[in-house]
Amino acid sequence: MISFGTDGIRGVANAELTPELALALGVAYMNIVDAGSDVLIARDTRVSGTMLSAALAAGLASGGANVIDVGIMPTGSLAFLCSNLAVPGAVISASHNPYLDNGIKIFGAGGRKLTDQEESDLERLLLEVASSGVRDRPSNVGTIVSRDLSKLYIGHVVGVVERRFTEGLRVAVDFANGAAYPIAQELLGELGCEIVASLGDSPDGYNINKGVGSTAPQVLAELVLRSGADIGLAFDGDADRLIAVSDLGKVVDGDDLLALFALDMSERAVLAKDALAVTVMSNMGLELFLKDKGITCFRTNVGDRYVLEAMEQHSLTLGGEQSGHIIFSHHATTGDGLLSAALLLELIGRKGTKFSNLLSGSFQRYPQILNNVSMGHGKEVLNLPEVSSVISELAHGLGDRGRILVRASGTEPVVRIMVEAFTQELAQELALQIEEIIRSVTRR
Repeated sequence: MISFGTDGIRGVANAELTPELALALGVAYMNIVDAGSDVLIARDTRVSGTMLSAALAAGLASGGANVIDVGIMPTGSLAFLCSNLAVPGAVISASHNPYLDNGIKIFGAGGRKLTDQEESDLERLLLEVASSGVRDRPSNVGTIVSRDLSKLYIGHVVGVVERRFTEGLRVAVDFANGAAYPIAQELLGELGCEIVASLGDSPDGYNINKGVGSTAPQVLAELVLRSGADIGLAFDGDADRLIAVSDLGKVVDGDDLLALFALDMSERAVLAKDALAVTVMSNMGLELFLKDKGITCFRTNVGDRYVLEAMEQHSLTLGGEQSGHIIFSHHATTGDGLLSAALLLELIGRKGTKFSNLLSGSFQRYPQILNNVSMGHGKEVLNLPEVSSVISELAHGLGDRGRILVRASGTEPVVRIMVEAFTQELAQELALQIEEIIRSVTRR
């Protein structure tokens, strides 16, 4: 049985994440949601998306929900609709993963992802339904209809920014062959931008994230230079991330964007408490740079729902991840790549200078090494004394001149190793030592 990770449930479609499981999840969720409620379902462009959304919709309708299928739509768009219409929903997507994978992200009626406790409760109900098949069967079966609600979302984003600052900007876009296409194309048109070049704009069900998107931004960087665009925008499969490219071809990740947004919002007195939430993956250089500007960073676990929880706990207006998830709490309840793109375009236009000029005064990064080790049982390996003691000893040796973070991925069967140090060579050496000890204990 698949369990909930950092971003819903995820696995190989039709093998691990089966239509039977999606059906059971819909039934289980209706033990939490009132019968007769509307529930929204969106998906990305994966070939398995229609199969899984149909199964989930059937389970929900069997429990009495009136399902509204909004079709292919980014995660941020679905979250906004759930908030705006005050209804729960779900997105069928595996985000940045290849097409073979798929996932289901559940949202409550406020447009928020479920908390750990809510996910634990739902997982228990899912196990009961999937294993026994015993459940209540309401006399009133729900309905399933399709509706296009994209205009409502686009109108929301357009209303957040001042069009006079975005009009005329020349943009290159990587749609990742995912849910951003064509809604991002329409949004940029409404903002008055000119799309001078694009890629990842021919989704066929199998090519989502394949050599394109936010996890492969160098392709877009080359396109920006060839096309003379003012900026490049790269989304992932469900467009909840944004990675940008400057007019000089520099790849700009979530940390870079958070630095720009934090400084701009602080200058305009809209950065609540002069603070933001970032995850443990954000570079030390970002934290030190913002601290020097009088801006505090609160660290959270990986996952934009944990970022949102920290934002709510500290009453913050900005938070995000190095991977490109950025949350503006005045406008959204989750990472939204299209909203982030619109606000970035507005910032550039408002400053009246090139994107590269805005980046020239940004933070100095600590060298950071990110390694993935394929592992079926990452959490168990990391709990072994011989592994944890090596990690602890190496981290102690770094002191306050670096960081080590080793964790089991919540979305893939890998252990993620992150090392920051004052030199690239030292970071690489420490990361290799950790990788070797992990591999050695798994070979036994």
